[in-house]
Amino acid sequence: MKNRAHWIALLLPAALMVGALGSQYVGGLVPCEMCWWQRWPHYAAIGLALLAFAAPQGMVRRLLIAGAAGGILTSGLIGAYHAGVEYHWWIGPTHCTGPVATNFDDLFKTKIVMCDRPQWTLLGVSLAGFNALISVGGALYVFRLLLKARK
Repeated sequence: MKNRAHWIALLLPAALMVGALGSQYVGGLVPCEMCWWQRWPHYAAIGLALLAFAAPQGMVRRLLIAGAAGGILTSGLIGAYHAGVEYHWWIGPTHCTGPVATNFDDLFKTKIVMCDRPQWTLLGVSLAGFNALISVGGALYVFRLLLKARK
């Protein structure tokens, strides 16, 4: 069970980051500021899960895996907040975000990305919404596996 938790704690955020980066660099979607907020905990989760492979079996490894699950959960909760902003359930950041223009000509070519407007949806669910569903569910599953293995 611990091994399954470990692999999920590594592969889940890695897969979500491949999807996020693919949608950005292949699909042409520009992340807003809140999209970036969701990425950082996934990067931390990947790092902690990789570090856990080097740790000896026992408490340290379990804590690193739990830390990775905490990062995944954090990203999911930020995703839920972002999805709520996109659905206009509550107010989010009041500023527009996007790439920084480095010169005057680029200023007019720069795509402004609003945090409250999803760039892509599937069946009414945005990328932030999918991140929330997958990350929260995945993190809770990893925590459950860790607790089960402890008994």
